[in-house]
Amino acid sequence: MNSSYLSGSVALVTGATSGIGATTAALLAERGAHVLVAGRDTARGESVAAAIRARGGKADFLAADLMTAAAARDLAQRATDIGGAVDVLVNNAGIYPFGPTAETAEEQFDAVYALNVKAPYYLVAELAPAMAERGRGAVVNVSTMVADFGMAGMALYGSSKAAVNLLTKAWAAEYGPRGVRVNAVGVGPTRTEGTAGMGDDLSGLAAQAPAGRPASPDEIASVIAFLVSDAASFVHGAVVPVDGGRVAV
Repeated sequence: MNSSYLSGSVALVTGATSGIGATTAALLAERGAHVLVAGRDTARGESVAAAIRARGGKADFLAADLMTAAAARDLAQRATDIGGAVDVLVNNAGIYPFGPTAETAEEQFDAVYALNVKAPYYLVAELAPAMAERGRGAVVNVSTMVADFGMAGMALYGSSKAAVNLLTKAWAAEYGPRGVRVNAVGVGPTRTEGTAGMGDDLSGLAAQAPAGRPASPDEIASVIAFLVSDAASFVHGAVVPVDGGRVAV
């Protein structure tokens, strides 16, 4: 794969101030994209963008709290204003609270669906039509293995990502015929800043899969980078498991 295959393209990555998002942003920049790093934490976001520029890449930080459709539309507009036409969208921003269904507050329920489902929905609504007009583009939604099987304590999170999986397929049907490929990655336990608090629980969850260990953010980012590349030109509407084999076994 050509190391500069994204040269001249613009990639918007949400939730890119840390973890999988930050690693993905850095990798897409290495591949030649002008990366728009979106997230809530300005200090971390500016740091991610600065690190990319220090390595010779092109990056800008866009502050975004994607809890409303209006916020998603605003981010899409600012991304277009700064970078020009957006060629790649990585919907990575998300929250993943675990806990009993009976103890889920309505505010928490609404927040999970706002960020995990509504935000990608309206970002695609704003950006994919323009991609389709140009006849090219790629969207990758970051999902989870627990969207594919039931696990106690993960009803809220898993169901929000199950919605994302279906959206991935529906958008492939809607935009694929006009040159926009839409896919997803079904992520397994991954060592990031966000999962640090899980400690041994993360290792225990990962031990149930053939790989027997948590992933690194680089292992997830590399699959996202593949899916936005021409090497994946015949991949549409797929939810690619990147979970150490947990869904398969």
